[in-house]
Amino acid sequence: MTYSWPVILKSGDLRLQALRLRDRGKWNNVRSENRDWLSPWEATIPIIPGGTPSDLSQLPSYFEMVRTLNSEARHGRSFSFAIWHQRNLIGQISLGGVIYGAMRGGHIGYWIDKNYANRGFTTQAVMAVTDYAFAQLNLHRIEINVRPENAASKRVAEKAGYIFEGERPRYLHIGGTWRDHVVFIKENPAVK
Repeated sequence: MTYSWPVILKSGDLRLQALRLRDRGKWNNVRSENRDWLSPWEATIPIIPGGTPSDLSQLPSYFEMVRTLNSEARHGRSFSFAIWHQRNLIGQISLGGVIYGAMRGGHIGYWIDKNYANRGFTTQAVMAVTDYAFAQLNLHRIEINVRPENAASKRVAEKAGYIFEGERPRYLHIGGTWRDHVVFIKENPAVK
């Protein structure tokens, strides 16, 4: 099945849209400026028995990443949006791990430029993507998984109407080891 993509979501003064090839310079700049700010929270690649060193060092180019993200969205598996405030690229948010059938769910992940943190933009983006997931994709359940010590991300989930569900020990590989997470969920009351 092919999904309508690209999609533009608007929320207040934010615009969420697929990364474009021409956004490369802005994306690289914001990622570079925020490397230290984001690194404690970003997933890393675990060492897999029998894997090769290239498995760890071969990240896709920006162009490969954009092509993959767009392909995944057209196939309904993952939907990734750049977060724009006016003409500034300030972050990225993804609805990933989308499963249909009896589960009809997915999970949201995001990052924000430190210069735009604590201003409600991430919460706005989460709410816009949640609305898209519920109204357009008819998903039943969305999860947000965050590290327990990430107070800002926990506040985002709560302000967006997600409720705490529980803990996930050793859930995601970050900073070279498996890290515990807490999960917040929101259900779509329209999907019965």
